[in-house]
Amino acid sequence: MDTRLIILFDGVCNLCNAGIQSVIKKDKKKKFRFASLQGEKGQALLREFNLAGPHLDSFVLIEGDKAYTRSTAALRIAKLTGGFWKILYGLIIVPRFIRDAVYNMIARNRYKWFGKKDECMIPTPELRDRFLD
Repeated sequence: MDTRLIILFDGVCNLCNAGIQSVIKKDKKKKFRFASLQGEKGQALLREFNLAGPHLDSFVLIEGDKAYTRSTAALRIAKLTGGFWKILYGLIIVPRFIRDAVYNMIARNRYKWFGKKDECMIPTPELRDRFLD
């Protein structure tokens, strides 16, 4: 069984970067790895899971041999992060089309509301081994 836990994220999005920083702080066992959707490794993983193309505005969670996108990815990440955040996983009972509609609205407006960097986040030397590219 594949035991990967990889989060693919928009590397230039301030909201996405804040989310990744939050996961890093809570992930004491260092079980998650990270890659930007714009990077070579992120693009290769999107192709591997047949997600290439329209997913540059989505969080993607690769959990073993499965890939989750949008609200499902975000909720699974909250669950796997643990602590208070795992309570949010209860929202999984909301039908996906409703969850994803809210997710898509935020994704469409994320640069306007939270800003955008000119280039992808560069991890600190302490975090470098957790990033795939």
